[in-house]
Amino acid sequence: QVILMESGGGLVQPGGSLRLSCEISESPFVNIRKMNWYRQAPGKPRDLVASLDTRNNDATYADLGKGRFTISRDNAKNTLYLQMVDLKPEDTAVYYCNVEYPRLGLNYTNWGLGTQVTVSS
Repeated sequence: QVILMESGGGLVQPGGSLRLSCEISESPFVNIRKMNWYRQAPGKPRDLVASLDTRNNDATYADLGKGRFTISRDNAKNTLYLQMVDLKPEDTAVYYCNVEYPRLGLNYTNWGLGTQVTVSS
């Protein structure tokens, strides 16, 4: 079982920056393989924004945020981050933290409740 709590969303002007945080609380023996950020705008599907492979710290990005978003983690704080710069109105969405992990031969995924990001002048 992994509990995720996002924070850091808010209202920002176009061209502005935000850093989202995801505090991760995990049960013993959970070995998280991937940490992800997704986003969902009203009336649209939930899209993957960025992904971090914990085995090699390899980060990958969807085209929607490439060059503007950076995913990172602080192991000491058990926190995942998404740094976003040069924000655009089309980045307006609820941003969700997500983790993937194997357990007893099955693959599990857990979600946070999301944090709202609104980009508007």
